Amino acid sequence: MFEQLEKLEKRFEELEQLLGSNEVVSNQALCAKYAKEMADLREPVALLRQYKKLLKETSDLESELSQKHDKDFLDLVKKELQELLVKKNEVEQRIKSALAGEDKDLGRDIIVEVRQGTGGLEAGLFAADLYRMYTQYAATKGWKAELMSCHESELGGFKEVVFSVKGKEAYKRLKFESGVHRVQRVPATEAQGRIHTSTATVAVLVEPEEVDFVIEPKDLRIDTYRASGPGGQHMQKSDSAVRITHAPSGVVVACQDERSQLKNKTKAMRILRARLLDIKQQEESKKISAARKSQIGSGDRSEKIRTYNFSDRRVTDHRINLSLYRLEQVLDGDLDELSEALIKAQEEKTKENL
Repeated sequence: MFEQLEKLEKRFEELEQLLGSNEVVSNQALCAKYAKEMADLREPVALLRQYKKLLKETSDLESELSQKHDKDFLDLVKKELQELLVKKNEVEQRIKSALAGEDKDLGRDIIVEVRQGTGGLEAGLFAADLYRMYTQYAATKGWKAELMSCHESELGGFKEVVFSVKGKEAYKRLKFESGVHRVQRVPATEAQGRIHTSTATVAVLVEPEEVDFVIEPKDLRIDTYRASGPGGQHMQKSDSAVRITHAPSGVVVACQDERSQLKNKTKAMRILRARLLDIKQQEESKKISAARKSQIGSGDRSEKIRTYNFSDRRVTDHRINLSLYRLEQVLDGDLDELSEALIKAQEEKTKENL
């Protein structure tokens, strides 16, 4: 725990030096980035410094006890030492709580991507069910959900649907939805009444702020083309669809849902920034497996995290072995019990790792 804090303090001191340099002061974007990082480190570093001060004061008093003093003085030292030990334990608990709950992304807005997995048309219908579940949950929480991009499949399903969620605790409550979701049910297309297993994948991405990192315009290739629409009077007659390719990473984002090319470009850039930040965060969490990004299970999107079994009316989250027998309510957006159990499990796991 303290080794991690020492690294944070060292980085805090580096940032103090950087923010005083002419090079950074003259670069507004870099200055804002470093100032934000420094603000995120301020509380744990302040607690560490307070703890170090208490350790020194405790050590000084303990050395006094080994010296020859009159009884009244020694009684006073013992009393003061006891008070310091209480304060030291309190600060230590505050440090543990700060590290256990430390996630600078908790207050951020998010972008959610849902894609059909194995199972053909049924997987597309399940992806649509998950999209509806999340938007219904957002509505009950008073969050704002905005459709950003979608590729529809037959029968009203989705090959892919991307939407943003803005609101208090949106990331905190939905961050564990990333992974493979499995459904077991009789598909609408099944004539024999047999139960099929299909999957959909979910990715929950933090929506970056401008200061998180800079995307160089020279690294982007932007193509415009005519959007494919339902035809007739709605057929697009201009090149309003936008496809953006980020050359260094190879990430490609396309948006065509808006009639305005500018609006499609704006949405595509938001999705691109979120995906690039996600790549950066995943790389960091691989380097520091027990850091604050530790999640329930591996957090890998190839990992099956939850099963929705229609015959049993059961939803099972495999990471925490929790089964709820109220499938309809969950799919209607009642996710609080699941999200709270996952948050609690993460907090307990993080404390164990400290």
